[in-house]
Amino acid sequence: MNTPASAPCFGPARILLPAAGTPLNPWACIAVDQFTSQPDYWQKAEQLAAGKPSTLHIVLPEAYLGQPGEEARLASIRQTMADYRANLLTRQVNGYVYLERTLQDGSIRQGLVGAVDLEAYSYAPGARPAIRPSENTVVERIPPRLKVRRGAELETPHAMLLADDEACTLIEPIGRIRDRLELLYDGELMLGGGHLRGWAVEDPALIRQIDKAIAALGDPDAVAARWPGAAGQPPMTLAVGDGNHSLATAKAYWEERKATLTPEQQLHDPARYCLAEVCNVHSPAIQIEPIHRVLFGTSAAQVRDALDAWAGANTICVSPGSAQAFTLVAAGEETPLGFAGEVEPLTVGTIERFVQDFLQKTPGTSVDYIHGEDAVRALAAAGGVGLLLPPLEKADLFRGVVLGGVLPRKTFSMGHAEEKRYYNECRSLVD
Repeated sequence: MNTPASAPCFGPARILLPAAGTPLNPWACIAVDQFTSQPDYWQKAEQLAAGKPSTLHIVLPEAYLGQPGEEARLASIRQTMADYRANLLTRQVNGYVYLERTLQDGSIRQGLVGAVDLEAYSYAPGARPAIRPSENTVVERIPPRLKVRRGAELETPHAMLLADDEACTLIEPIGRIRDRLELLYDGELMLGGGHLRGWAVEDPALIRQIDKAIAALGDPDAVAARWPGAAGQPPMTLAVGDGNHSLATAKAYWEERKATLTPEQQLHDPARYCLAEVCNVHSPAIQIEPIHRVLFGTSAAQVRDALDAWAGANTICVSPGSAQAFTLVAAGEETPLGFAGEVEPLTVGTIERFVQDFLQKTPGTSVDYIHGEDAVRALAAAGGVGLLLPPLEKADLFRGVVLGGVLPRKTFSMGHAEEKRYYNECRSLVD
């Protein structure tokens, strides 16, 4: 069943919260896909949350996936969900939650929590729904997460969606009137997560205002005017900036459940929807940084020769000053280069295509994906060959997804681990 044309891809929800005054530390905990190689972080979090209400008790950190005791953890999660839904989550917001997250550098990231219609989202290759993943979905990562989703009475989101809202029509107008809204929570997050405040958005006029802004962002004519290459294609409204596999798991579960429902039941079943936070990619608090490549087991001369050969095979050439610019970094030497012509809409996509071809044709070589230019230079000084990518413009993220489908793996990073979304708001999956 397709989403009706009039239905928003992101809309209001019945959002559940614990009683007023419940401390965010330890109630809110960080996304489960963080610190996967650092179990000591999760041990500290468990110590903080022991015997206290916490979303940590209703999620399964990926650091524990496949570890002894996983089934016991799942059983405890389901039992705690039932308890929280019946006894702890006593406050309801019928609409949206507007929130402000103070980050490590003092900037404030604004967001809007609501419900994704999973009929308007797909991670299938080549699909062009209103909500699209920004990077490839690794389907092998979904089954372990489905163990938690199946039979769950509650969900709590860490997915963050991005809106290409340069005119600031969606979230910022709510922020300007926040003092007129009911304050829901205000406090520090555990283990260096910063400060979080949230307000209820329940006024029907404000909900209509948000719905109208969402619809305008996905207007086919507006999208085609911004990205002429996308004219005639189904428009994209939102891109998944973080938590793609969380949203993909919700989608996979919905497809399972949908097959058991009548068309009428499918319209209103709770599993059709998933809570998420939407942010404006143009916010100064959203930092999009490129992820560079470093090749090992090779030399700068070998890489340069391979670049020329690969480019020629793809009917483009390598030329300094070209539109798709990058820098070849070796010990003590940096060479500005660029692709005259493109294989992918973004430089990172063209580079990644080259890297994969190079690895396949050059036995004994490997690649690592590196944050930060200084780290690339340090690895090059130690014998690696760096491919330093240019700054990633925020609009490039949407241009790459709209024109080229999903972005290549390891295209960008969005903030530090502690700045990822914390689980806080909840929604019932059974009524």
